[in-house]
Amino acid sequence: MPTDYVNPLRDPRDKRLPRIAGPSGIVIFGVTGDLSRKKLMPAIYDLANRGLLPPGFALVGFARRDWANEDFSKVVHDAVREYARTPFSEEVWRHLAEGFRFVQGSFGDDDAFDTLAATLADLDRVRGTGGNHAFYFSIPPGAFPVVLQQLRRSGLADPHGDEWRRVVIEKPFGHDLASAQELNGIVNDVFPSESVFRIDHYLGKETVQNLLALRFANQLYEPIWNANYVDHVQITMAEDIGIGGRAGYYDGIGAARDVIQNHLLQLLALTAMEEPVSFSPAQLRTEKVKVLSAVRLPADLSASTARGQYAGGWQGGQKVIGYLQEEGISRSSTTETYAAVKLLVDTRRWAGVPFYLRTGKRLGKRVTEIAVVFKRAPHLPFSYTDTEELGSNALVIRVQPDEGVTIRFGSKVPGPAMEVRDVNMDFSYGQSFTEASPEAYERLILDVLLGEPSLFPQDEEVELSWRILDPVEAHWARQRGGVDQYVSGTWGPASADAMMARDGRTWRRP
Repeated sequence: MPTDYVNPLRDPRDKRLPRIAGPSGIVIFGVTGDLSRKKLMPAIYDLANRGLLPPGFALVGFARRDWANEDFSKVVHDAVREYARTPFSEEVWRHLAEGFRFVQGSFGDDDAFDTLAATLADLDRVRGTGGNHAFYFSIPPGAFPVVLQQLRRSGLADPHGDEWRRVVIEKPFGHDLASAQELNGIVNDVFPSESVFRIDHYLGKETVQNLLALRFANQLYEPIWNANYVDHVQITMAEDIGIGGRAGYYDGIGAARDVIQNHLLQLLALTAMEEPVSFSPAQLRTEKVKVLSAVRLPADLSASTARGQYAGGWQGGQKVIGYLQEEGISRSSTTETYAAVKLLVDTRRWAGVPFYLRTGKRLGKRVTEIAVVFKRAPHLPFSYTDTEELGSNALVIRVQPDEGVTIRFGSKVPGPAMEVRDVNMDFSYGQSFTEASPEAYERLILDVLLGEPSLFPQDEEVELSWRILDPVEAHWARQRGGVDQYVSGTWGPASADAMMARDGRTWRRP
């Protein structure tokens, strides 16, 4: 780990000291894709603009395009201009662009990887990157084996002395438990586990990290964060868009594999875990693994899961087509664009408290939130009419887009009568802090360069998540007929509402 790294959660020194990466560079495979253009390149510029990258930082693109270094620099420039969070600085840009290189070739091309090795060696000499390089796999999982073997053959996976080499992997981490285990084996055969960083961009969001502060830095919530007071938990990731041009990736994968297996189960683990001994990566991972190991599916999966496909309708004032009418989608596809599942966590803290996870496309609005819904008070001093408009107390962590926390509780309505209704008390990041929250990829890329793995799921977490989801996928595969349809712009299929109604509950409408 670089000696200039300061972890503000563990280091007793001045917490205002920034975490600045030591000498290093990043190689992006799949550099011509949307992820690189819209997220990775802008995040790297924003880090440089905030002074968090070393002076000699290097960025190398690898692709089949017949580009010179200047062509690649122009591509990065255009991406930064369009998508960067921070203002454009010509001085920052010029200095950063001096470290840009492009290597042309295919993944099976030995000569291209030999050129890549020579390029990185030259950057070590002229930019002072010190042999420290991260390899970012923004590529399909099917291409992992050949790229990994090329990195091994060319010697790029093997650091010398105090150098480090790391690999960064985008989801999906397999499509079931068996494929995840195979993928983990392939990656770990070339890179040790501590050098493997699996990106789950949700874990880089400020509000997700704030969940740890909310729970463990305050005395207010932790005493009631248990089955004695909590009725249930709802974790939602809703999108108002369709699949766009992702038919090739999405069909056959579906909402549960795309979102529940990684994003939502990680949010569940952070919500339900016990207080770690410290915020070190090992201690955080230990507590998350305990939760995922304790997750249990209900016996009747027909009653405790739901899935659907969006049909045509109106979204944002525009008429939109259904999933089966999207280009590249078979008219007989049974891939779900909405998935909901009820899970139980068999620990003393959470025994009997259901966790409801849902995700979907073309829903009522774009929102991701964790809602902890509390049990109703007895209301013994009140008559029924006093509290008939009062719901359950709730604490809602808004992950996106309006990052913050809402507390819902009962308050007396002004007037002579004792009438109690729900009111909200809001904390908003935008109103409480003058500095804008960094994008998730800024935090995660910086953590890769610092060798800080706290926010990255490891092998065991990934495999446990598939152990939870695989029985659900197998159950759905056995069902005959089509998938329930729901009108675009609504909140999912009727079967999802029926799933909640069986338990005497309803979904939140954010």
